[in-house]
Order: sequence, then C-alpha cells, then structure tokens
Amino acid sequence: MISNHTNKPIGVFDSGIGGLTVAHAIQQRLPNEQLVYFGDTAHLPYGDKSEAAIQAYSIKIADVLLAYQCKVIVIACNSASSAAYELLKAYVGSKAHVIDVINPMVQVVNRTMANKKIGLIGTKRTVQSGVYASKLAALPTPVVVHQLATPLLVHMIEEGFFDNKISYDIIDQYLSNEILRDIDSLILACTHFPLIKKEIEAYYHHKVAVLDSAEEVATSLAHYLSENNLLSTHTQPPNHTFMVSDYTASFEVSTKLFFGEVVKLTKHPLWE
Repeated sequence: MISNHTNKPIGVFDSGIGGLTVAHAIQQRLPNEQLVYFGDTAHLPYGDKSEAAIQAYSIKIADVLLAYQCKVIVIACNSASSAAYELLKAYVGSKAHVIDVINPMVQVVNRTMANKKIGLIGTKRTVQSGVYASKLAALPTPVVVHQLATPLLVHMIEEGFFDNKISYDIIDQYLSNEILRDIDSLILACTHFPLIKKEIEAYYHHKVAVLDSAEEVATSLAHYLSENNLLSTHTQPPNHTFMVSDYTASFEVSTKLFFGEVVKLTKHPLWE
C-alpha cells in the first residue's frame, strides 16, 4: 500500500509522443489527476533498440518521474512494456505503482474474450517479441492470437494521414490479410492506433470488437487508484507537465494529434 500519495501526479512515458494517446485517455477518465509526461524523443523509436538499451532508458525516465513524486508510473509504450516492465517494477519498488500497456489488455481478453478468435496489429518489434502471444497462451483459458505487423500505420499517423482515402486504403490492405480473417476482436497493440480506431471499426462494420490499449490502461489505472484510496482530491483543474528528451517544433505541433490539443513541451535530456 502506497501511503500519502493521494495528490501526487501520474507519470506517463513513451519513446516519443505517441503515448500521449494514453495520457489523453487518462485525462478523460480521471480529469482531477495531474499528469507528468516524458517522451524519449532523443531515442525513438524504441522498436529499433536492444532490450538492454530500452531498459536503460526506462530506468533513467523512472528517475525523472520519481523526482516529481509520481504515485503511479504508466509505461505508455509496447516496446518498453515488453522489455522493461518487470525490471522497472523491481527498481521502483514501493515508491510508485507501475502499469504497462500489455497486462491490462491481457486481463480484458481473459475476462471477456475466452474462446474467441483474437487478432492483433502492432509494430514489428511488438509482434516479433511474442509478448502478447505468450501471455494470452498462459491464461486459464488459453487464447491464440493472430498477429500482424503493420509498420506503415505508425508513419501514416505521424504524418497526419488518417480519416482520408490514403489511410483507408492502407488500413484495408493490412486488415484484409489472411492472418486476420474471421477474427472476433482486434487488439490495437500500439499507442498510435487509437487515432485510427474509428476507421478500423468502420472497416469491420462495427462487427469486430476493437480493443484500445489507451482506454484499457486508463480503466486499469482508475481501478487501482480507487481500490487503494489514491484518487486525487484536487478541486481545481491540474497543471500537467510535458517533457521530451529532445525538442523540435514539429514534435510540439504533433502533440495535437495525440493529446487533442497542442501542449508546451519542455526539454529534459536523459543524459547531460
């Protein structure tokens, strides 16, 4: 039990600014909670980095978030979740609770999708890591997941191509793949993908359950805070903090895509 942390902030980190979709979902679900976001833009994408490198970056970011006295640290990145979740939990210890983007999704599948055909789309690293497949296979009722790497979707979204002909054509090409035929639900295993959730639902004519990791993380966080009496008692809108390890104006402009509004980014290098 973490005590005296009620009005401390929620820390959220990602390899870049895509994890702002998770921060936005948290803000929508828990509007009284203060957020401290860290985007490791100096080292993105994590999908191209070794497990050891991702672990090193994650530990340094955890130090930054702990300096802000965060009561919870949310790993808003599938690559960091698969490479560093267990290490980060051990490192942080009782100083903060750690939530990743993978386990909340696995728990949803366990509760609601037993005996269903599950599809998954994500980056090459997430798919090749097999982390979802192994966790779903280990459930009391084992679930087989049909995975497809969809790397173009990340670049498409970062360039602002969604809800138009280009995005629909690319989505159609990926989702029509034989691997995803006749699925009952689809896991969006990338924090960029909530931005195209409506297009994916439209492709399936709303007949396939599309599972959004940002929403599931926000739900998991809300349950944890409620069960542990850690919900913020602030009555005024909180002042959020947004940091990146390398700043460019384009990063700041792109925050509107992921957070719904342009936010002010502060540069905070991991290594001076």
